[in-house]
Amino acid sequence: MSEIPEVIKQIPLINYVLLATMLFIIGIVGVLIRRNAIIVFMSIELMLNAVNVLLIAFSAYRSDPHGQVFVFFIMAVAAAEVAVGLAIIVMIYRNIRTIDISLLDKLRG
Repeated sequence: MSEIPEVIKQIPLINYVLLATMLFIIGIVGVLIRRNAIIVFMSIELMLNAVNVLLIAFSAYRSDPHGQVFVFFIMAVAAAEVAVGLAIIVMIYRNIRTIDISLLDKLRG
């Protein structure tokens, strides 16, 4: 088990920070630009994974397992979010026959 943090420590921490930053920026661009609800959900998941990469990298560099435990809880919440979000998307598609988020104002009564 002590082998995994040593492998992570061989790569400089700045590389993990840059990777997480790029993933987070791609996620933000996907949320702001795309209109497809599924793409927006995927972009949110990409942002969550960017945070998870940072938590694991910092946790390994400090030899502290708290960050890795926190990642586990983030993944559990993300799985629940996906299940509920996809159910909402299915219901929206059944009502208005599209998943374009710009057309969701039709749901206002």
